[in-house]
Amino acid sequence: MKGEIQLERVPLEEAEQLWQMQKTAFSELLEKYQDTDTNPACETPERVREKAAQPDSAFYWIKQDGEPVGGIRVVLRENESKRISPLFVLPQYRNKGIAQQAIRLAEELYGNEGWELGTILQEKGNCHLYEKMGYRLTGETLEINDKMTLIFYKK
Repeated sequence: MKGEIQLERVPLEEAEQLWQMQKTAFSELLEKYQDTDTNPACETPERVREKAAQPDSAFYWIKQDGEPVGGIRVVLRENESKRISPLFVLPQYRNKGIAQQAIRLAEELYGNEGWELGTILQEKGNCHLYEKMGYRLTGETLEINDKMTLIFYKK
């Protein structure tokens, strides 16, 4: 890995930049699975801004050597669990341990237990990442379309 990874809270005025990066990061999956109702690439800038402004939600830039390379959102839930939704790294920075480090940093900020997330069953790399980080399948699934099923993890 090239340099140090940090999480930095996304200021509300940078929500449009976050949306652009999210759109870029998720466009391949959108093309592959055609999940227009659930894919973060289909969200509007306004929706990303709304999520960033929610009091129980925190968007962070994932930065490498001070440059944004992705994003992670932590949602604090009423039952005191925490949810990662979404987590993304730009294509040119993938497979370098950045997502793994971002999860570790989020866990340092919010605690190591009580986490939940969902991912695409067909994306074996994502599943491997979460399992390597100690997340376990809940058994819950949600079929989005004939190409894609969401599966859910807890830690």
